[in-house]
Amino acid sequence: MHPLLKYPFDAQTVLKKRRSIKKELLADGKPRLKKKIAMLGGSTTHDIKEITELFLLNYGIEAVFYESEFGQWWQDAMFLPDELKIFDPDIVFIHTSSRNITLFPAPSSSSDETEALLDSEYSRFEAAWESLRKNTNAVIIQNNFEAPYYRLLGNLDFSDNRGRTNFINRLNMRFAQYAENTSGFFINDINYLAADYGIRKWADPLFWHMYKYCMSMDAIPEFAFNLASIIKAIYGKNKKALALDLDNTLWGGVVGDDGVEGIEIGHETSMGQVFSEFQAYIKELSSIGITLNVNSKNDHENALAGLNHPEGTLKPDDFIIIKANWNSKDRNIAEIASELNIGSDSIVFVDDNPAERAMVNASLPEVDAPDMLSPENYIGIIDRSRFFEVTELSGDDLKRNDMYRSNVKRAAEQNSFADYGEYLSSLSMNAVIRDFEPVYIPRIAQLTNKSNQFNLTTWRISESEMEEIAKSESYIRLYGKLSDKYGDNGVVTVVIGEKDGDSLHIRLWLMSCRVLKRDMELAMLDSLVAEAASAGIKYLKGYYYKTAKNSMVKDFYSSLGFEKISESEDSGEWRLNIESYQNKNKYIKVEN
Repeated sequence: MHPLLKYPFDAQTVLKKRRSIKKELLADGKPRLKKKIAMLGGSTTHDIKEITELFLLNYGIEAVFYESEFGQWWQDAMFLPDELKIFDPDIVFIHTSSRNITLFPAPSSSSDETEALLDSEYSRFEAAWESLRKNTNAVIIQNNFEAPYYRLLGNLDFSDNRGRTNFINRLNMRFAQYAENTSGFFINDINYLAADYGIRKWADPLFWHMYKYCMSMDAIPEFAFNLASIIKAIYGKNKKALALDLDNTLWGGVVGDDGVEGIEIGHETSMGQVFSEFQAYIKELSSIGITLNVNSKNDHENALAGLNHPEGTLKPDDFIIIKANWNSKDRNIAEIASELNIGSDSIVFVDDNPAERAMVNASLPEVDAPDMLSPENYIGIIDRSRFFEVTELSGDDLKRNDMYRSNVKRAAEQNSFADYGEYLSSLSMNAVIRDFEPVYIPRIAQLTNKSNQFNLTTWRISESEMEEIAKSESYIRLYGKLSDKYGDNGVVTVVIGEKDGDSLHIRLWLMSCRVLKRDMELAMLDSLVAEAASAGIKYLKGYYYKTAKNSMVKDFYSSLGFEKISESEDSGEWRLNIESYQNKNKYIKVEN
């Protein structure tokens, strides 16, 4: 993370040093995901584009942009000029605001007239969205509306249907309902952003009348950061886990020195209430699939005693891994990442001690270690850093912590077996491997954008694009679900092959790392060969494209018996003649 882009950042510094920050980010030589973003503006977008670009580079996404002419957002969305069609965006961002609402109710408007205005205003936006969905494969991000700069009716502006505040709130709810029912469509919630920033500062009229900005210049970095957070979440750049210190982080005081009775947690003191609220917030994060882990310099017994405090919200069972020892915290984080089978760049380290954060940053710069400031600000720092931005919440997300707990049990059992095959047999594994089904399309699209390690080509596919692939006769598609005696892992693997005469080109093969080394890839290959053979295919052709994270699958096709056709440092091609293929899966019972 670039230090000037780490939340909380200084807006004026980011604006002033944008060019030097961009130069530094591009000079780091890191591979980045390349995406095309169209910004359709109801107000000026130039500076928004430049600052959003910085945050995206910081997240590992290199964007190129199309910008509409000023105020031409609706025309571009409805009629797609040739330049926009050729650009073929991955994301369309519609940057509108309350300044772009054409008609508000008047004090003399009847209820019917107000409702007609609401329908008309909403329909104008919905028509633009439907046009973009019909004519592009892009993900759409739409601003909702900030509160009005003034309230003509005072407090009545909120409750009277003629009030601007009331009108905007109802329009925002229409937007929310469309988003809830439409895949690949997301709201950039500037209603919250503007309120959090301060509507008087946000909507400073000077910037509209001078520059046609719907927000003040100093608010642009906050806005761009929020927009970039949505985009990085869409493309799987979210964090997955917390590594939490204990003393003066989850409670006040040092449990080893003060004893359990001496730490501050609960409602007896104001500071105890602060830590209780923070623990409740952390527990809420676990409810959306964020994995909680302890990383504390402590005796293990003292750590458990503190976590079992009767006033505490978090208990030992809320954590997947507890590292309470006297090892260095960077070593603990590396071990947590290894045991969870995730990259260390998926972890956020939360510690009140700046020295500990500095040591982790020095050893593991890919780990985010936010500056925690004072305890009453802990929630705000983590929440506003947008580490865990949610663009959708699937059933698998809600069950993720149970899946990780089951993996810990599997690992413990594995250690008791001398023969790995016997261990696999003991798991009583069952798989469902089928062509794509509508109910799983969102999860399948999510996997393509979040899986990085076991992903041979890293083809990123939006939900709408996946729906088109699911309908096409040009592809053989398979998803795989895996369950065993410890639980159901859900949809964990996807293969897409494109037909070409007597060959099937494997355009995508990915698998969640939580089911590695359980032979699910063999079960998928058996099913893929069977599907290909029934379609008259003789050869499977597999491809590997190197990324910063997928080196683990460089020799994947060779390990499955494919013949190497060509290979370079960054890519390779393999082929398998399936006419004499023998099934490889021994331990998984498969339902096709």
